Amino acid sequence: MRDRKNLSNAGTLTMKLATAQCFQTNFEGAMVERIHQAHSDGTGAVIINAGAWTHYSYGIRDALAILNCPIVEVHMSNVHAREEFRHTSVFSPIVRGQICGFGIDSYLLGVRAAVSALKAG
Repeated sequence: MRDRKNLSNAGTLTMKLATAQCFQTNFEGAMVERIHQAHSDGTGAVIINAGAWTHYSYGIRDALAILNCPIVEVHMSNVHAREEFRHTSVFSPIVRGQICGFGIDSYLLGVRAAVSALKAG
């Protein structure tokens, strides 16, 4: 598995037209606030790994639903090969797509999908 520095380098090399801003928090309210900020700050796309929030956070789902940009849901593990409760995402009806099971490369694939969605209009 690549470390974060290599992920950053690989992302820069592969996605020359995309600039990313990362945000991580353990607080659901902070995530909702950051998503609300994305609604007004010109964010072009959102790539989200919401972890356990994926299965129950309607607050994050509602915040994402107001965005007018592509949203890509990513997970490092293959959530469909794990426990049954992980098979459900409250985000799936509102995201452009889901990528899971490719480890840290899930993020690079998410960036690629977001850039492709932006180019497609």
